[in-house]
Amino acid sequence: MATTRDEIRVERVRTELVHNILQFWMSRVVDREHGGFYGLIDENGHVDGQSPRASVVNTRILWTFSAATRVLGEQYRSTADRAYDYILKKFWDMEQGGLFWMLDWQGNPISERKQTYGQAFGIYAFAEYFRASGEPAAAETAKRLFRLLEEHCHDRDFRGYVEALGRQWQPLADMRLSEKDLNCPKSMNTHLHVMEAYTGLLRLWRDDLLEARQAELLDIMLDRIVDSGSGHLRLFFDQQWNSVSPHVSYGHDIEASWLLVEAAEVLGDAKRMERAREHAMKLATAVLQEGVDRDGSVFYEADGSGALVDSNKHWWVQAEAVVGFTNAYQISGDQRFRTAASRVWDYIEAKVVDRVHGEWHSRLSRDGVPLTAENDPETYLVGPWKCPYHSARACLEMIERLRPG
Repeated sequence: MATTRDEIRVERVRTELVHNILQFWMSRVVDREHGGFYGLIDENGHVDGQSPRASVVNTRILWTFSAATRVLGEQYRSTADRAYDYILKKFWDMEQGGLFWMLDWQGNPISERKQTYGQAFGIYAFAEYFRASGEPAAAETAKRLFRLLEEHCHDRDFRGYVEALGRQWQPLADMRLSEKDLNCPKSMNTHLHVMEAYTGLLRLWRDDLLEARQAELLDIMLDRIVDSGSGHLRLFFDQQWNSVSPHVSYGHDIEASWLLVEAAEVLGDAKRMERAREHAMKLATAVLQEGVDRDGSVFYEADGSGALVDSNKHWWVQAEAVVGFTNAYQISGDQRFRTAASRVWDYIEAKVVDRVHGEWHSRLSRDGVPLTAENDPETYLVGPWKCPYHSARACLEMIERLRPG
């Protein structure tokens, strides 16, 4: 069944989620010998059982299968339980609190740093697991991580959150989230996902400090991070919030467009909701005008002049574009965004879904050919940043947004 030009049919979204994405992670990624989940499966479906395991991938697995349990049913609960148990037993720092960044394949810490981004995804995942399971300890762990971030990572002088600290919550010389990032004390990416995490926590806990910090995060996003003139996000900052990079990330632009609206709506502040919707439309419009290729897919990154830095098509960008363009359509009624969302979904089904091994190709060339490890070492089905969260969340969001009434 083909979609019409401007409509995504929920049956196709549900089929992709249930029969490909979730099934792949339940059947192919579970490590039944050493616990948890494999850290690497290459683009040919070969498992590397001795690859390191990233906290961000494991917390995203927990979020995904918790959300699937809540929306689709209890058949996904055991995978959520598995992720929850493994994170608490292996990633949680029993002495200092918080989540280690990376483990070896046997569950021993090999990077003990406390990346704010990683703690945020812990909050996001534990809060969602509580929503799915009702497990009180999950909510308490999410709250504990929130308090740790506020105690150690919040910048009381200039607002926002530092990028990373050491195991004992001490300052680090190198705070980068990844090797490609700038070594700056603050970034768009970390603040976007702390906001996302606090949105999830607010769904189950109306705490005065949490509400105040979420309001602060929204103001930072709307006043400092979104460039209202260009309609793009600024990416890296010094401590006083001076931007230090002119680059544009189309994937983060479109992802932020809908996460801003969600955050403001859950917080419940009318003025911030209005501003969030205005900024969401600026972000989505800029991506639509500058970041969409002829085949409907969305580019990854450009420099300050608008020239493409990376013309490859990244899986997570396409997933976020489906939701971001749909959100823009629901705000504005502008048919262009509905059509754009449909075109991206068609591209995902035609090019991004791996019909041989399952899951999604992580990266494709501009003409839609899946990359291999020979021309891109970060090409894999499962890896340090390749997880079910973006794709599954896009499907879950569309199921909710396309639901009648």
